[in-house]
Amino acid sequence: MEDGVLKEGFLVKRGHIVHNWKARWFILRQNTLVYYKLEGGRRVNPPKGRILLDGCTITCPCLDYENRPLLIKLKTQTSTEYFLEASSREERDAWAFEITGAIHAGQPGKVQQLHSLRNSFKLPPHISLHQIVDKMHNSSSGIRSSPNMEQGSTYKKTFLGSSLVDWLISNSFAASRLEGVTLASMLMEENFLSPVGVRSMGAIRSGDLAEQFLDDSTALYTFAESYKKKISPKEEISLSTVELSGMVVKQGYLAKQGHKRKNWKVRRFVLRKDPAFLHYYDPSKGLKGMSRETSSK
Repeated sequence: MEDGVLKEGFLVKRGHIVHNWKARWFILRQNTLVYYKLEGGRRVNPPKGRILLDGCTITCPCLDYENRPLLIKLKTQTSTEYFLEASSREERDAWAFEITGAIHAGQPGKVQQLHSLRNSFKLPPHISLHQIVDKMHNSSSGIRSSPNMEQGSTYKKTFLGSSLVDWLISNSFAASRLEGVTLASMLMEENFLSPVGVRSMGAIRSGDLAEQFLDDSTALYTFAESYKKKISPKEEISLSTVELSGMVVKQGYLAKQGHKRKNWKVRRFVLRKDPAFLHYYDPSKGLKGMSRETSSK
């Protein structure tokens, strides 16, 4: 890694004028985030662009695009917005951590707070977020949705932030309120839950990584629409249940050479085992690219 570089790697960036999505190679330094085009498997000089971090605000997770749950949003002092997508939740959080550290480099207390967040609660390997959400939907033991009022408006089928933390603790998914908040944040980040109303939406927009989910009796949440959607028949044909049943070992962006035309393109790779498959996707298409998945044993 070059001197002064805090982090580097692929991210998928939304265009400013034409809102298409393209993979770029990003290099983070103390005061700038520089990005490059890729040709022939190598980055092209000079840089395609740069983001000045002084005075930037960061939003992570960013929920502006339903089919892109792994987004980071940067807003500069001039109110220019950048949308950057990582290959996994872990990689997104690593980028958010490093970028936030660079933004707050002159504030030791904020950086120390970020270090404690990085070492926070992790979900036990034998429990999946899907299992938790399925149990939340259980008619007898799940969390109960009901109409709730906030600032004069009534929201149907919602639950309180504090009630969700209570439920996670009572069902032994979390041992403390801190763990419950962290786990609830994970559910929201992965598009299983959505914030509803002024309080919870305000926490998302604040850009404060420590307070994205609110353990609060006035903050409202609901099940995300994306969880309710079913896979279309076309997607069922293209996605093999057996191939996708293996445990994910590693995932990330790689530059891949084409089979026929020997050009290079960035693809999102997912390695699974039991059964062993290496799948790759076109990251410019977001989750929709999953239906165009290619695999090899």
